[in-house]
Amino acid sequence: MAFSTTTFELTTGGREATVDITERCAAFLREVAPGGDGLLNVFVPHATAGVAVIETGAGSDDDLLAALRALLPADDRWQHRHGSPGHGRDHVLPGLVAPHATLPVVGGRMALGTWQSVVLVDTNGDNPRRTVRLSFLG
Repeated sequence: MAFSTTTFELTTGGREATVDITERCAAFLREVAPGGDGLLNVFVPHATAGVAVIETGAGSDDDLLAALRALLPADDRWQHRHGSPGHGRDHVLPGLVAPHATLPVVGGRMALGTWQSVVLVDTNGDNPRRTVRLSFLG
């Protein structure tokens, strides 16, 4: 068994966002697991972000953000009150969109479905800089 890990940073723009990181994941696998089988773990070490495997480009990413807005309104109901108004909801997000995903890797490639992409989900406008950790075990 071999284990490889790396991190990269990205900027979400200080607003609600889904950021497609599928190609970054694929590039990492080309480097550390050419033709190999194993598991890719994608992790965001933040209390206000998550990782989702969803369809992008056809509106599902926008639908996810709309659903999160409906479930987690940015208002004053939250006990966690530092930061911008409604910021407490951002700390609830990882309970619904986990801060990690583990994906099968077969032949050096993520075994995703045809329309699936790996995205960082960020509702926190107070922290636009995000770190993503990729780890491969194979």
